[in-house]
Amino acid sequence: MQVILCMATTVNGYIAKENNETPWSDVVWDSYYKIAKQFKAIILGRRTYEIMKGVNEFEKIGSPFTVVVSKEDFAHDSNFAIAKSPREALKMLKEKNFTKALVAGGGMLNSSFMKEKLIDEMYLDVEPLVFGKGIKLFSDNNFDAKLELVETKRLSKNTIQLHYKVLK
Repeated sequence: MQVILCMATTVNGYIAKENNETPWSDVVWDSYYKIAKQFKAIILGRRTYEIMKGVNEFEKIGSPFTVVVSKEDFAHDSNFAIAKSPREALKMLKEKNFTKALVAGGGMLNSSFMKEKLIDEMYLDVEPLVFGKGIKLFSDNNFDAKLELVETKRLSKNTIQLHYKVLK
């Protein structure tokens, strides 16, 4: 299964402020929606899921089948599943015949997928912002990864998209 990570980030590697605020430009939101709409399956952490659900993001990205990686069970609908780990999330998607999935945060989820070497590619939209504190692109964890730059795309005068392949 092809697993793609897609995140917006500040130049110093934060994906949100401490209060979960994501003050990204319309250019970055449009980029995210364009990429996310290409996927029929998305994997999220619990907090990211709650935030997206609260602002109706799922409709904007085409209502993909959603797997939330969470240790706790909670109420959900039929286009949704809960997995206890990244590997369980991918197993569920394979059983439903998905061939690719989008990993879309947060930092703890991104880190757990990277630690288990499950990410194949990354799209990072880099905004010209710096947060002194916040949620890191990858939460602290014990892993290393080498990347190969596939493409750099200018999204606007000040915003770029980096597309990487994860070397395994």
